[in-house]
Amino acid sequence: MSNQPTQKPSRGIYLLPSLFTIMGLFSGFYALIAAIQGKYELAAWAIIAAAVFDMLDGRVARLLHAETDFGAELDSLCDMTSFGLAPAVLLYLWSLTSIGKLGWLAAFLIAACSALRLARFNVRHEVQDKKYFQGLPTPATALLIASAVLFHEQSGLDPLPWLWGIGGIFLAWLMVSNVRFISGKDIDLKQKRSFTVIVVMLMAIVLVMVDPYRILFAVFLAYVLHGPMISLWQHKKVRQYRLKRREKRQENTETPSE
Repeated sequence: MSNQPTQKPSRGIYLLPSLFTIMGLFSGFYALIAAIQGKYELAAWAIIAAAVFDMLDGRVARLLHAETDFGAELDSLCDMTSFGLAPAVLLYLWSLTSIGKLGWLAAFLIAACSALRLARFNVRHEVQDKKYFQGLPTPATALLIASAVLFHEQSGLDPLPWLWGIGGIFLAWLMVSNVRFISGKDIDLKQKRSFTVIVVMLMAIVLVMVDPYRILFAVFLAYVLHGPMISLWQHKKVRQYRLKRREKRQENTETPSE
């Protein structure tokens, strides 16, 4: 028998990425409380804050090489609160209470499909293309709902319950669909960039600061819609390619023999 001591697996956690994750959970929980109290604009900003913390914890973990299974599981559990339950409750209380069953059904589908989306991501993230997400990411759904609340509250517009009921069901479907969305995870922050990139980023920040309510809603709506548009375009290209192959095959078979 060997006298060498067996190595025990490390039980420690990386504090900095976990701190950002917990801050995201705090923001999501605060969004729930604010929505229940009728403070919809405050709830929307809390969801946006949760998205910022969610982006930071992943980036920090990759930069510090501090990615662990514990961190991934903690992140998914916190995301379910911040981007599944919080936006579903906010959307229901803000817009869907007046349409009865369709309202709470749309809100429930957002929460349920968020859970399914996160579970699917956890089991496929190692083999998934880093350039694209399969299905709409849960933070994108939450950010669209939050920015829509801010846009309506700032503009003094009343939300259209039936429109948001159908929109909520559409968002839920997008999360569990095979529609691809650009992820941006392949961007290397340590790589040198041209001066033009800094200028563009600065202009984008200034544009958001000038009118954050409208610009944020437009940006997140464009992100949600770009996935289906890309899928339709790719489907059209595939159909055209198959049609050309079929026509070419028919021409070869119809060529008269000598």
